[in-house]
This record gives sequence, C-alpha cells and structure tokens, in this order.
Amino acid sequence: MAATLPNAGALAGCKVIDLSRVLGGPYCTQILADHGADVLKIEPPGGDETRGWGPPFLGATASYFVGVNRNKEGMTLDLSQPAGQELLRRLLADADVLVENFKPGTLEKWGLGYETLKQEFPALIHCRVSGFGADGPLGGLPGYDACAQAMCGLMSVNGEADGEATRVGLPVVDMVTGLNAAVAILLALNERVRSGLGQFLDITLYDCALSLLHPHAPNYFYSGKVPARSGNAHPNIAPYETLPTASGPIFLAVGNNRQFALLAQTLEAPALAEDPRYAANADRLRNRQALRADLSALLAGFDAAELADRLLRNGVPAAAVLTVDQALAHPHTRHRGMVLEQGDYRGVGSPIKLSRTPATLRRLPPDLEAEGARGDGS
Repeated sequence: MAATLPNAGALAGCKVIDLSRVLGGPYCTQILADHGADVLKIEPPGGDETRGWGPPFLGATASYFVGVNRNKEGMTLDLSQPAGQELLRRLLADADVLVENFKPGTLEKWGLGYETLKQEFPALIHCRVSGFGADGPLGGLPGYDACAQAMCGLMSVNGEADGEATRVGLPVVDMVTGLNAAVAILLALNERVRSGLGQFLDITLYDCALSLLHPHAPNYFYSGKVPARSGNAHPNIAPYETLPTASGPIFLAVGNNRQFALLAQTLEAPALAEDPRYAANADRLRNRQALRADLSALLAGFDAAELADRLLRNGVPAAAVLTVDQALAHPHTRHRGMVLEQGDYRGVGSPIKLSRTPATLRRLPPDLEAEGARGDGS
C-alpha cells in the first residue's frame, strides 16, 4: 500500500456515508476508503465505542479504533434528533453508498429506513450489517462475533480434540462480514451502471459465520458425521498440522503425493515415502498417529525456520509458527507494503494490490474533537 501518493484510487468519486461502529462495518468502509472512496464516518456524539477499547492508545484513541478507520473524514451527529436526521438526508443527496449496522428497526423508527430512503434517493446503495437480519426466528436480535462463532459451529471445530470448544483468536466473523459487505457494495455499484438503481444489501454475521464452515459443512453433508475438533490437524489431509522441531513448531501442509515425496527427500528419509502406510492421502489419514510419530522423530534435529524455508523452496508447503511481532517484522511483510507508517501512526496495509490504482494512505483516522466541531446535528 503506497503512502500519501497523488493517486485517485479505483473508487475515486464514490461517496460513502458510514454510520457503522465497532468492526464489521468500519472494516468494510476502510477497504473502500483505502481504494479512493470518499468515506464520511458519522459517529454519535460520544463517539464509536471502540475509541475507548484500550489500552493501548494512540493519543486519546484506542488502537482498536485506529486499526479500521483510516482514510475517512469524521463527523458527529445525533440521529435521534430531527436536526441530525435532516443533515443526514442532505449528506445522502449526492452519496452513492450508505453503510450502517444499527439494530434492525432503529433507522426505521427515525424515518431513515431503506423503504423510505429509496423513495428519496433511488440510486442509493444501502448496506446493512447486522447480527441476524430483520426477520426470521432470530430477526432483529443483536449480533456479536464470539456468539456467532459459538452458534454457527466454528467453536465446535476449533481447539484440541480433547479440549474445549475454542473461539478463533481474532474476530474472524466480524472481519469476513466486513469483506462480504465490501464485495456486495462493489457488486451493487456494478449493477447500478446498467439499471441506474440502488438496492438494499442485507449482510449478517450469522450468514457469514455459516459460510466459513468449509470443509466441515460439505464433510457433514456427504458423510453424515458431525465434525469434531482436531487441533491443528486437517480433517481431510495428512500431514497437515503443527509438528515439533528443535527450535519450535513448524506447520506442514502436504496436500498431495508429490509434496509428500519431496518432504521425505528434504528430510533425507526415503523410507518415509516408500512406506505403504503413507502411500496416498487416504492411507496417511488412516495412519495419522503413526505418521506424526515418525515425522516428529525426523524433525527433532531441525531448526523450524531454516527447515521451513528449505521445504518451501523445494515445493513443500511449510512455515515456522511466528508470533505477531515476528510476522510484522518479516522482510517479506515490508516488501509487500503490509506495514504502514506515518508519524505516530502504524497500521496493516491493504492486501488488495492493483497495478494502476493502488491503495493509498491519504488520511489518518478521524479525531473525535475535530468531528464534534464539524457536526451540527446534535
């Protein structure tokens, strides 16, 4: 991601009104903003609650907020008041996209629901991020990442086989919901070129969490067996798990017989590839424990990072297990422009690389005091 370049961006000219808070919606709008969209983040008078989710802080703002709100202008607005509602309508007059994650029914109560807004702004794309949608057995209820992980089966397949169901160690449901919201907005913008009309985008944590159940859902559909936890081991592939070395864990992701033969060759253990118990993936799965024991004995004399590099260069998917600081300091992370630095600001760059219109860092996350001075609807 280029920093402070005079580049219009792929979404230059696209105006986005961002009423969302916390993570899913702001992550979506940061994706759009990184690629040139003009995003106005509107917060309630007290600000997005994640501004206080620290330490750590950058100045008075929590790192949590800083991580998903760059490249946006800011404004505070009390939408529960008529003056705030009228100002929002004026802002929407030339907007392309509205993103919000209010509990279903809230904007409707204020006369700002989709059915009302589309009469005034027929070309407006209205994207709602919610927990469960507005209707159905769970319709209108609030949604939270960890609860979605629990309800939608993700926790049940995450963790050690003999351990408890475990939350994925990052807000994966919120973030994939933000990604799907961004994809939906781009689809709707493309369709609007033909029709001239906007539409309502209904993106829920519940749906997005279920969409992550691969390969566990298809395994269940076609075997009838309820998927279980298997730690770092893959339910369909072996060896595909973390194994110990002299210096720490290494992850092997051997997906075919050719890679397994290359693994044996790199480890200077030709007998491993010739063992009939490990002839094909199905055999390796049946004999997973024996294979793990054999590989652990072979790996005991190797350094994880050095071996992973050798394996990868020999065509075998492998990686040393790095900590967050090690991953961010890796030379390839810098080479790919995945760490942004400007003054006191540091952030993870955009993974979406476009050749002519790359993502840019144009604006630091909005300051709440400046927003309060700008907003006049509270």
